Formats: sequence, C-alpha cells, structure tokens
Amino acid sequence: MVDVTKADFFSDPALADDPYPYFDELRSRCPVHPIATPRVMAVTGYEEAIEVYRDPEVFSACNSVAGPFPPLEGQPEGDDISDYVEQNREHWGFFEYLITMDGEPHERERGLLRRIMTPRRLKENADAMAALADQCLVDNVRTGSSEIIADYTRPFTTLVIADLLGMPDEDRENLRMSNFKSKVVGALGSSQTVETNLLQYCEERFMEYVIDRRQNPREDVLTQLATATYPDGSTPEPDVVVRLASFLFGAGQDTTARLIGSALRIIAEDQELQAKLREDKKLIAPFVEEVLRTESPTKSDFRFTKTAVNLGGVDIPPGTTMMVHPGACNRDDRKFENPDEFDLTRENNNQHIAFGRGAHTCPGAPLARVEATTTVDRYLANTGNIAINEDKHGPAGNRRYSYEKTYLLRGLSELHLLFTPPAA
Repeated sequence: MVDVTKADFFSDPALADDPYPYFDELRSRCPVHPIATPRVMAVTGYEEAIEVYRDPEVFSACNSVAGPFPPLEGQPEGDDISDYVEQNREHWGFFEYLITMDGEPHERERGLLRRIMTPRRLKENADAMAALADQCLVDNVRTGSSEIIADYTRPFTTLVIADLLGMPDEDRENLRMSNFKSKVVGALGSSQTVETNLLQYCEERFMEYVIDRRQNPREDVLTQLATATYPDGSTPEPDVVVRLASFLFGAGQDTTARLIGSALRIIAEDQELQAKLREDKKLIAPFVEEVLRTESPTKSDFRFTKTAVNLGGVDIPPGTTMMVHPGACNRDDRKFENPDEFDLTRENNNQHIAFGRGAHTCPGAPLARVEATTTVDRYLANTGNIAINEDKHGPAGNRRYSYEKTYLLRGLSELHLLFTPPAA
C-alpha cells in the first residue's frame, strides 16, 4: 500500500512508472484528498472531476500546465480571489496560451482555433494519414524490429500536425529528422524547468509564415491560418495565431504519441486481442477508446480555486490547486465496472475523460482518435504478428517498461517491438 500522506507524486520515479496503486489508495480514502504538497488536493473520482471541469467560475485554468509550480508568494485573503487570479496570471507557465485562459478570452481564442481546425481540413488531413503512417512504419516493419517511440510515434504525429497546418515540405522534413521531443514543466526533479525546443522552433517558423501570407496570400492552408479572424471579424495579432499553431504541435504531438505507444504495447502483449482486431477492423475504434480510458495520456490536469467550494463532501478554500488525475478518474469503479480490466466490449468506455470535459475539452481529440485508429489499422495491415521484444523488455509476466518521468503525462520512454511479415 502506498503511503499517500508522504508520497511525493511530483518527484517519485516509481509513481511515474506505475501510479495506479497510488491513485487507488487516494480514491479509497476520498475522491478529493490532500497530498503531501501543501495546498494541493488530488481528484481521483469521476463525478468530482466532471464538476471541476464544468465549473470555470470556481475552478480557474490559470495553472492548468504548471500546477503548483512556481508557488505563489503568500496566501490570498478572502472568500473570492478572482481579482487576485487575474492580476497574477503571469506567475503561471504558458499564461499567454489558450490552455490557461478563462472566460471570454478563452472563448475568443477558442473561436479562432475553430476557424483553423475546420471539419473540412480535419477530413482532408485524415485522408492523408494512412499514407503518412505507411511512410513512417515501412522501414521498421521491414527489418522485423523497431523502437517505435522514436521510429514511429513522434515522427508520425509531428508530420500529421504539419500536414494539418500546411507546413511546406522542407520544414516537415526538418521536423521529422530533428525528432523534437517536446517537454513542458513536469520533469521529475526539475519541476520549474521548461524545455520548449519544439515550441520555439515552431513559433519562429510560423511567425515567418503568418507575416509572409498576410503580405502575399496564396491558395494554401497557411494563408487560411494567417488570415483567420475572431468570431466578430477582427484580425488577431500575428503572435496570437503563432501561439495557437505552435501549441498544437507541442500538445498534440506529445499526447497522441503517448496514446499510440500505449495502444501498440497492449496489442503486442495480448495476442488474443490482436487476433480479434485483425479479424474485425470495426473493433479498432472501441479499442482506442478503451486504451484512452485505461492509459490516459494526461496524468495530471490542474485548476485553481477562485472561491470557497465543497467538492465531494470536502470543503476547499480559495487558492487551492486541484490536481485532477484523468487516469485515476477513468478507473473509478463508481463509473466503470471492473475498471482495471481492459474490456473491448465495455458499453460506456467512450465516457472517459482522457480529453477533459467542459470549455477546455481537448480541441485535438477528434484528430488524436483518427491518428490512433489509423496507426493500429496500418500496423495490422503491414504485419502478420506484432510482439514485445523480450530481449529489451523481459519475458511475459516479468516485463520491464520505463515511463517518462513526468507528473503531467503518461507514456512509455521506449517500446521495442518485433514484427513478422503478413501472410501471402
């Protein structure tokens, strides 16, 4: 049993590799429970998380990326500290990005994003995905083995978003070859360090694109991006468009790559399940939903209480960091029967909150689902069997997997697979 009163979720590498016993112990005590870090409450219950996500008047997204880091000086006074939050947004990481905004500013930026990620563009992007998947997997499948995190998931997810936003071919190749690994606040042991190589690269390139396309419009996606307007018809500053496009790379590439890694690990581990998916491709979509439920790529999502509130029977003062754990909430047995079992026929598996809920529901969720289902389909089509490389991960029953040492996201740092060719 994990001692939740002493465990440091932000720095313990064992909790990065397997957080679920910790989550279960927290939930068994109370779905809303204080942890060792001062002024932080962990939310591990499904209904409680839904309430947090759907009440932005109480729960601000200002700290959604950084959580309690860096800590604020002192404790704001009063039962309503909404003004304090607005005056101190710059203290939290990524305060200029959509993900940390509230209210009207958030809706305004979200409306702009909807003009960038149109249903038509998503459909066009989906049509090109199978070809991109084949392009990324063909070499490692042909050789019979691969470390798919570096060889497939990162290049594929990066190229998909590059295609969605219309990046020129030469820049797509630079992204693929550089194999950027985007990291935000959350590396264990360096919680206040931010590596933004991918974001910096994309911001530089997209600023060039936006300025050029506004001066020299063309019949291309980048021109649509550069000339997108707010719902009221006004034109945003170039840096606003650049931040939206760049963050799509940083957030979309990273979380979707982790989702795909989990999906391929489960397929390789469970040969019976793999056979079912090969026999009936219609099962791939519900398979992906169950992967999202059981191995949610977002490990922690944060909110900051602006007013006093009672959540799950617990009185919470303003100025509290609420740490919502989607992976824990998606295994709440009050919502999902036998929650630790991977059940391909689960009727409510698409009710998971891997993409959040409410105003901040992940705008890239439809894209991530298509990327995952396309990947599974193409790997099954191009192989006769997919298996775990036991030389790298150990035998069945004694596997050795290493996960990224971050409290924000859950994903394998490596996944070595073996492939056999498809039957003639």
